[in-house]
Amino acid sequence: MPSFNLELLQPLLRLYLQLGGGVLLGLLLGRWVPQRLPAAIGQFLFWIGAPVSIIAFLRGADLSGTIWIAPVTAWMAILLGGGLAWIWLRRHQQENDPINPWSKPAQGSFLLASMVGNTGYLGFPISLALVGDKYFGWALFYDMLGSLIGTFGLGVILAAHYGRGQQNYRYLVQALLFNPALWSLGFGLGFRQIPLPDLAEQGLQAFAWGAIALSLLLFGMRLSQLKSGRSIKRASLSLGIKMLFVPLVLGIGLWQLGITGTPLLVIVLQMAMPPAFSTLVIAEVYHLDHELTVSALALGSSGLIVTLPIWLLLFGS
Repeated sequence: MPSFNLELLQPLLRLYLQLGGGVLLGLLLGRWVPQRLPAAIGQFLFWIGAPVSIIAFLRGADLSGTIWIAPVTAWMAILLGGGLAWIWLRRHQQENDPINPWSKPAQGSFLLASMVGNTGYLGFPISLALVGDKYFGWALFYDMLGSLIGTFGLGVILAAHYGRGQQNYRYLVQALLFNPALWSLGFGLGFRQIPLPDLAEQGLQAFAWGAIALSLLLFGMRLSQLKSGRSIKRASLSLGIKMLFVPLVLGIGLWQLGITGTPLLVIVLQMAMPPAFSTLVIAEVYHLDHELTVSALALGSSGLIVTLPIWLLLFGS
């Protein structure tokens, strides 16, 4: 196994103070601001903030070497998490629980929570804060070519199968084709070699970091609106698969294959993110188990404080 490195706990403490402060402020503001404000911030980040940030951070990212391993690992994590969740559901399908039975919508939410993580709004700032923008490309490729397509591809297909709503696959096509983050990835790859004046470069970076801070604020606002507690047991099972078992197994596997150092840490951090907020959107569109999805989001986001030191100690070398 990779050697322990206690020095990485120092940037972790800075991460809790810097990024945790943004989430905490969002939690406080979320109880007082109008409901339309988080939606407006989300629209701004979706169409402008996140795409510009991707373009900005790509300029300093190292895209050489075996960066293709990031999206491949993302799909391995998605399939492993979903496969383990499916096996667990099959083994417990015969359980008789008249109070809280496993409905098809609950199974769909359980599968989604075990598969796709918040590698954008939360994974990006955590990776940037802990390792800097040199290895941002690894996190970006993991998210864009793995989590994003997995969420709105395989995730939507599963939701359509397990949900109570109509199986409208047009939502899948729209989610992929009209996602500006994917377009900015292509533009950013071509734009990263074009030199800019120092003032313009500094302004671009400042805007990108401002968008990251705003995304954490939005994350806190959304967390403040999550209220659920009756599906904690099921949510804990899905999070055990998503945030503990999958990162540990695949992280050790990558290390055995010779992927070490910061690239390994970035990939493990992305795998260990809590369920994506997009799972809540999908759950609402396809009428999955809303309570289970909300419980997994809230519990996973809170548990990240505990799990982050584990990955830094195991894979931060």
